[in-house]
Amino acid sequence: MEHKNPLLADNHETQKFITIGEIMLRLTPPNYDKIRMATNFEASYGGSEANIALALANLGIDSTFFTVVPNNSLGKSAVRMLRSNDVHCTPVILTTPEQTPTHRLGSYYLETGYGIRASKVTYDRKHSAMAEFDFDTVDLNELLDDFTWLHLSGITPAISKSCRKLILDSLRIAREKGMTISFDGNFRSKMWTWEEARDFCTLCLPYIDVLFGIEPYHLWKDENDHTKGDVKDGVPLQPSYEQQDEIFQAFIERYPNLKCIARHVRYAHSGSENSLKAYMWYEGHTFESKLFTFNILDRVGGGDAFASGLIYAMMNDYKPMDVVNFAVASSVIKHTIRGDGNITDDVSTIRNLMNMNYDIKR
Repeated sequence: MEHKNPLLADNHETQKFITIGEIMLRLTPPNYDKIRMATNFEASYGGSEANIALALANLGIDSTFFTVVPNNSLGKSAVRMLRSNDVHCTPVILTTPEQTPTHRLGSYYLETGYGIRASKVTYDRKHSAMAEFDFDTVDLNELLDDFTWLHLSGITPAISKSCRKLILDSLRIAREKGMTISFDGNFRSKMWTWEEARDFCTLCLPYIDVLFGIEPYHLWKDENDHTKGDVKDGVPLQPSYEQQDEIFQAFIERYPNLKCIARHVRYAHSGSENSLKAYMWYEGHTFESKLFTFNILDRVGGGDAFASGLIYAMMNDYKPMDVVNFAVASSVIKHTIRGDGNITDDVSTIRNLMNMNYDIKR
């Protein structure tokens, strides 16, 4: 008998999503406490790619996550959390101490910001199972078989040299299979340098269909004379429509394989109140979303919720303005949910916010 997840939307039978990355244990002092004051921590699990797989699964997309975790209680608990959110975890590798000698799950500590105090992340992910595993033992051709969409990020290659090869090999094979490929640069300054990130992520650009963010990539004004600088030099963090459109056009001219580029723009009024909007180049035009202002319960995972919202909207053939507004609304909703993941299983909730309808639903 063929089993079917009743939560999956019927119109996604031909859409099969997979992402590759690391899932970590997240430890957070309750009540906005600082780590040095904490006497207990709230435990949950997260990671950029895992967050996107989880969000899409909750919205009814057939979503699969590939990672490596130690075969112990922590590794199994992380996988169990994903499965409880309808993420397929069949390809996940639970390693032995022989495969990953340190035999540990990566973790991070989050101090949640409040008012004028910003949130702060402390990583403890060196020598994790993901970092130590030999991915040459994985048949990537078989792993990616039958999937239509692959999502990757610039976080995974920062973990280890083995992970960098994994990402480049996955991009190459996915392109050969004709999959849609999305990529989020997601620079992490505590994991590698800006130049290392730019050098690597630029290698990924020729393979990508849907690009999230405009950094960290080299987009030289003159490929033969780098002293002339990068096209993005001097562009503010909150660019005008004209400035953003110019950057998008430069990307498309250099990399005509790109079918969509999207980035959200954040205005931080305080550690507890932000505004968000987004720009998106799609179908030959640059679109600007509505501006949303909101209070923050948990900021971590906001960018992943933006990415998952955009992927969902594109899979459902939304009109361009609806694509970018749905993506931003997904991110805004995430800021009201504790934990890394955007656990929102009601599309109408996001669409109501997208239309700035805040009334009670009953």
